[in-house]
Amino acid sequence: MAKAPKQEYKSPHLQRFKYTQDQAIEKQFNWKQMGRMLQYVKPYSKRLLPAAIIAMLVSTIVRLIVPVLIGKVAIDLAIKGEDPNLLIQLVVGISILYVLSFVGNTLRIRWVNILGQNVIYDLRKHLFSHVQRLSHKFFDNRSAGSILVRIMNDINSLQELFTNGIINLLMDVVTLIGIIVILLVLSPKLALAIMIILPIMFFISTKLRRNIRRSWQDVRIQQSRLNSHLNESIQGIRITQSFSQENENTEYFDGVNSDNFESWRNATKKSAMFRPFVEMSNAVGTVILISYGAFLIINGQITVGTFVTFSTFLGMFWEPISRLGQMYNQLLMAMAASERIFEFLDEEPNVEERKDAIELKDMKGHIDFDHVRFSYDEDRVALHDISLEIKQGQTVALVGHTGSGKSTIANLISRFYDPTNGSVKIDGHDLRDVKLNSVRQQISVVLQDTFIFSGTIMENIRFGRPDATDEEVIESAKVVGADDFIQRLANGYETEVEERGNILSAGERQLLSFARALLADPKILILDEATSSIDTETEVKIQEALNRLLKGRTAIIIAHRLSTIRDSDNIIVLEHGRILEQGNHSELMELKGEYFDLVKTQFQMLDAM
Repeated sequence: MAKAPKQEYKSPHLQRFKYTQDQAIEKQFNWKQMGRMLQYVKPYSKRLLPAAIIAMLVSTIVRLIVPVLIGKVAIDLAIKGEDPNLLIQLVVGISILYVLSFVGNTLRIRWVNILGQNVIYDLRKHLFSHVQRLSHKFFDNRSAGSILVRIMNDINSLQELFTNGIINLLMDVVTLIGIIVILLVLSPKLALAIMIILPIMFFISTKLRRNIRRSWQDVRIQQSRLNSHLNESIQGIRITQSFSQENENTEYFDGVNSDNFESWRNATKKSAMFRPFVEMSNAVGTVILISYGAFLIINGQITVGTFVTFSTFLGMFWEPISRLGQMYNQLLMAMAASERIFEFLDEEPNVEERKDAIELKDMKGHIDFDHVRFSYDEDRVALHDISLEIKQGQTVALVGHTGSGKSTIANLISRFYDPTNGSVKIDGHDLRDVKLNSVRQQISVVLQDTFIFSGTIMENIRFGRPDATDEEVIESAKVVGADDFIQRLANGYETEVEERGNILSAGERQLLSFARALLADPKILILDEATSSIDTETEVKIQEALNRLLKGRTAIIIAHRLSTIRDSDNIIVLEHGRILEQGNHSELMELKGEYFDLVKTQFQMLDAM
């Protein structure tokens, strides 16, 4: 196989693809972790697993009995004693045993595949459900591609282990033990002579374990990086093409692809050492059998039938050992994958729900920030000692330069993060004392970067409230002015929007997100730069709809377009995580401070256009 050329990362700006969170996990190989994986087999241990084991035992016992019958009965008794009737009976008996073995193997393969697919289904479902419950901080530090690799590729790596590996392991162990017992019974001297190679084989194989395991871990890491780059490249293809960066992107992909190729080549090269080593051991065992076995026959210590039985079992003896070597490689791959899976499963949400958390029913929407300090990490303080009150039904606008802390305040209200110090309260309840779902089900958020799911227009709007009727969905769309463009689509509300709503304009996607949020009938509505993708004419329509909609609801509006927040009850001006000014539009304009400067600058920019 030709070696792929090694590519270097020549472009400095492409270093952004080097993910630091997806590193090798250095843990000792232990059976405790294997036991943890096998917990997913437990639900099927009463029916499928015992049935598969019984079927395996039937076929294995037949394999062990037949060589003994051929050597000790066919050769030593029937042929040597010239007894054709015994030979005929033996042929019929062996035929029946092989039919029994065929049935056992068929059932074993069927049942273990059903068992394995169920285990993989449960594990993937568990991992996906767990990842969905993790806090925003978890996703801040990881690319979508690396998460995708763990849910798909790493779990797929366990498929062979659960569908065939476990039962095959048991079958090979039973076969090996059975052969050893039979050989020791037939001739202890010859059996011990053949098995003298086993300690040497065990010693050398243990030396290879750490290197093989680490190399398969590296394969997983390189696959994760490759998937991360692919995910980002495909999503950013329009930007890549607009800047004519296809060649640089391809050059970087060659480098990542080459690393992936090298990791696989290295892992398979080390794993491939097992098979030749077993073959060499088999050759040594054959030499011992022929030389020492012939000596024992000449001296009358064993019969020809015993020698033939030994010869048959010798091939069978090294076969399970060889498969156990391959199984060990498979186990190492599965262990490397499971470590990465359990790393995610062991991840605890940063925003935890207390066991005694209360249900916040019938939220009023009164919000208090009490000396709140928040930092995303030790070196990045986003909010400094923020204290503010947002009364029920008020519309409050947050303004300020990028990085001033506006979105952080919105995230704390939805409890996507917990404050580092101080407390955030709704209706007098500290959010840390309230059940998460009871808070978030009564808050709707519309983001600047709206996300539209694959499916129909109707399904996307209904995402805000799955039990809503078609009439309620349509009414929500009418309120925000989305009904007009929806009706112009070929299939109206049943139009498929494709991945990320590609058939819709940015403004249309934003209108859908408005309808989705409003359908949820929230007590608190957060608009985070929600009108940035909408043209001025559409913005006027939305503003009229919002004026009707926001009555009786608490609203937090984050906007750079200051024209959209003039009618807000309170405008809070933020700078570097601190409150500089607050008041309504008229009060802040009279103050002639930071807000006055922002408004003046924005109008000057509009006049210059």
